Amino acid sequence: MENKKLYFNHKPKVAFICVHNSCRSQIAEALGKKFASDVFDSYSAGTEIKNQINNDAVRLIKEIYNIDMEDSQFSKLISDIPKPDIAIFMGCNVKCPYLKAEYSQNWELDDPSGKNDDEFKLIISKIEENIFKLKEQIVIK
Repeated sequence: MENKKLYFNHKPKVAFICVHNSCRSQIAEALGKKFASDVFDSYSAGTEIKNQINNDAVRLIKEIYNIDMEDSQFSKLISDIPKPDIAIFMGCNVKCPYLKAEYSQNWELDDPSGKNDDEFKLIISKIEENIFKLKEQIVIK
């Protein structure tokens, strides 16, 4: 992940993008809201909608951070969120959705869906680390 500073004259909107918007992007939205809401607004979306957020993601985020994603979030299409200033692609393993933004990054994270809790927690930890790095990059003039 790059370390260059990102300058804005307003609180930027960050979109976390995945194909299904059911796991990694939802985790990033939840952790962005928890740890960086003072610096940026967090959204997540995808090109397809799932009926629900990944059960393991919901369970582990509640267990680790006491955040109930089912209470505060739902699966959304890219067209359902405001135009972002920053687009973060979670690592789509296939072709990532396109989303125009002033700045973008691909975090290239493996999808932990269907994997054990340790592997899931590793991805959650990487997302948390990346949220803090992104927060440090943003400068509001």
